[in-house]
Amino acid sequence: MWSLLKRYYRPLIVGFLLLSPLVAFLLGGRKGREPNFVDRAIIAVASPVQQGLTSVIEGGVAGVQNYLDLRGVRQENDALRLENLQLRAAVQSLGESRMENERLRKLLNYAEAEPGPEIPARVVGVNPVAKLLSVRISSGEQQGVFRGMSVVTPDGIVGQVIRATGGYADVALVTDPQSRVAVRVQRSRARGTAAGTGGGPLKLENMLRTEDVEDGDLIITAGTDGIYPPGVVVGRVTNLEKKEHGMFQGADIVPAVDSSKLEEVLVVGSPYSAMAPGSAAEGASK
Repeated sequence: MWSLLKRYYRPLIVGFLLLSPLVAFLLGGRKGREPNFVDRAIIAVASPVQQGLTSVIEGGVAGVQNYLDLRGVRQENDALRLENLQLRAAVQSLGESRMENERLRKLLNYAEAEPGPEIPARVVGVNPVAKLLSVRISSGEQQGVFRGMSVVTPDGIVGQVIRATGGYADVALVTDPQSRVAVRVQRSRARGTAAGTGGGPLKLENMLRTEDVEDGDLIITAGTDGIYPPGVVVGRVTNLEKKEHGMFQGADIVPAVDSSKLEEVLVVGSPYSAMAPGSAAEGASK
């Protein structure tokens, strides 16, 4: 018995101090007597303990409440972060749609201004092989696209159809090393040839040394090669080289169309390619 009291004397004392005021209240509450010396001593000793326990309990409750509040705030932040990502994705999608609409509107306006049929198509594949720079478009024989037709954008020429199947066609770009386009200087009407180099600027060839051409001149199609209709923009002259001897002068032509950024094109069914589709395609591959 003594060992038990020795072991638990502290909890017993605390319990006694906590229960004494309660017992005194229950016993003397109805009588309404004034607290005596013993009551006052017990209250004086028990009050700090009670206050401490109350503080601990209130602190624990406050801590739990704060944790729950923080957890709620964290969940709300996660939800807001997700909503923000979704809104940013939606804005990005709208921006892309707006840019696509602008390109298509420009393409449509160009098609309406040009005589003859134009067949719209999307670029769905790229074949960056050194011997044949080409792209694949989403229109083919089913849409009226055939070998030999020229391909353009509102900015300028793209290339020539070299192969067409049911729903697709392959287009050799003007930058292909085998590409040759009959061109003229828009300002002076001087004629020459734009040759592909496998990427980057085209080469201005067969331009007589006596012809009037300057850096910055706009080069357009001449329409004499049986491939491209006349007047379509090819690019601008740069790095003009006027030789003192020989028949020809040379220059680079910066293409008007960046083939690495092609998305939508028009296939032009000009009378030039329709009259001799075989020879037109062969001319592009020679």
